[in-house]
Amino acid sequence: MKFLKLILIIFISINSPVKADSKKNLIEHLKKGGKLIFIRHAYAPGSGDPDNFNINDCTTQRNLSESGRIQSKKIGKFFLENKIKIKNVYSSEWCRCKETARLLKLGIVEEIQFLNSFFDTPEREGPQTTALRKWLFHQASSSGLILVTHQVNITALTGVVPSSGELVVIRLKKPYAIEVVGTIDTRY
Repeated sequence: MKFLKLILIIFISINSPVKADSKKNLIEHLKKGGKLIFIRHAYAPGSGDPDNFNINDCTTQRNLSESGRIQSKKIGKFFLENKIKIKNVYSSEWCRCKETARLLKLGIVEEIQFLNSFFDTPEREGPQTTALRKWLFHQASSSGLILVTHQVNITALTGVVPSSGELVVIRLKKPYAIEVVGTIDTRY
């Protein structure tokens, strides 16, 4: 089953539409506001989670490597160096997401359950994505929010298949439409 999921992820990544926009232009878009930023958790070797996964025990989870921690800090510096204002940072309850979000050092991290992975429970994709979409459109301010989550969550919402630590910048459009403004790969 995991092999089939991997094949599907590879297929989607080859066929995912991403608007071409230079990094410089995307930074300018972020400075102007009106955008939300999804971040796939930084590098955590492997895929999925171990069979003994426990959401309350990080030792049972796939966690960030040292390069993932460095990547997380680099992402935080990117926002600070480019003077991109961040109002709130939200995270999945998975340890690799929480650690990524904390290492950004951009503010207090609030955990939100519907940002949790549904990689091993695909039946949750529809309800979680619907809850996330509704939540996004009910925010008083649709600007300066960072949401650290998982590849499956970002792909379900945007169609983009991000790499570890990749930023996916979106704009909310009425009625309940989401536009992908661009992406920034932080692996380099």
